[in-house]
Amino acid sequence: MQEPVQDLFTVNNLWMMIATILVFIMHLGFATLEAGLTRSKNTVNILFKNTIIPAIGILTYALVGFNLMYPGADFAGSFFGFGGLGLSLPEGWDSSNYNAGYTYFTDFIFQAMFAATAATIVSGAVAERVKLGPFITFSILYVAFIYPIVGMWKWGGGFLNTLETPFYDFAGSTIVHSVGGWGALVGAYLLGPRIGKYTAQGMKAIPGHNIPMATIGVFLLWFGWFGFNGGSVLSASPGLVSKVFVTTSLAAAAGAFGALIVSYVKFKTYDITMVLNGILAGLVGITAGADQMGVLDSVIIGFVGGGLVVFGVVLFDKIKIDDPVGAISVHLVGGIWGTLAVGLFGDLAGMSQVISQLIGIGSTAVFCFGTAWLIFFTLKKTIGIRVDEKEEVEGLDINEHSMRAYPDFMTKD
Repeated sequence: MQEPVQDLFTVNNLWMMIATILVFIMHLGFATLEAGLTRSKNTVNILFKNTIIPAIGILTYALVGFNLMYPGADFAGSFFGFGGLGLSLPEGWDSSNYNAGYTYFTDFIFQAMFAATAATIVSGAVAERVKLGPFITFSILYVAFIYPIVGMWKWGGGFLNTLETPFYDFAGSTIVHSVGGWGALVGAYLLGPRIGKYTAQGMKAIPGHNIPMATIGVFLLWFGWFGFNGGSVLSASPGLVSKVFVTTSLAAAAGAFGALIVSYVKFKTYDITMVLNGILAGLVGITAGADQMGVLDSVIIGFVGGGLVVFGVVLFDKIKIDDPVGAISVHLVGGIWGTLAVGLFGDLAGMSQVISQLIGIGSTAVFCFGTAWLIFFTLKKTIGIRVDEKEEVEGLDINEHSMRAYPDFMTKD
């Protein structure tokens, strides 16, 4: 290998490893966001779930997920493929013979950081009333099998990638966020709402206990998203990585204003939680086409995504699906919008692309909703998925973990 080529390979690989670190930090962001938007009596439970989920993701991705998502060329155009258990080193795994931008192990660890995100999204939507054991069981099955199968359909060369106009999802508005969003919707529905959320007098707000913590979580997620989207360039290409950084930030900023304006018009107040989720919706929305969008495109996508979050929260409350952190509105609604936006804006805009995007959205919806329902419903009918009333009222921390997050403070809840 000539020295300039080796130097470029090293730079590309280094950026991919830095991006991996940034995506890893997002799990801390999810943990602090979810903990801040829920009640103090459930903080340890939230933190426990968001600690064990990355461990589940890394281990299951090493065992089966990586080879389910990338089974090899023999499965091009198919719905399913499997390259075998565990990690196996291909020829040239540590050089550009494997890939021009990164080594085999860098490829694995970057993708592994994505894997657990789907279950993390579910964690927020089922917070404060789900049994820990069944949730861990669901997470293992969903992360090990469902997420990588959907990922294979596009990123592993499967049928969505071989449509006449290939489905496009740059960094996972559908493949990551909607996959998690469908699981979150099913879990929240089958669990039912928290005690006291919907009463004969109407919907009762159950505020989170630590808005500063939630705000820190959103900034950590925004920070990590530079790796989530920027790393998905799969090289350190100066022009494309910097463009993705800009489109990602523009969409996040516009999402804040979309949520701010819509929530103020609707509620006549400046709601920080709506703005925080608006930022996240902007990020989720731009993720499918961050490399394809211009400045105005990115602003529109983010602004609409932020507004949709507010309408989503109101809609799910109206149909009595209790989502304590707004995860379904952010990741499912935002993921669908961002995926569809690829066909409406940017370099790929056109009716044929819209149709392909709808095929990707629809096939993911059917598969993920169906499999999430199968897993959650089976668990519900066998070992149960919801804690009893006494445990929910007292809090999951003391009942599931025998400890409190704030043992030196008395709290009302």
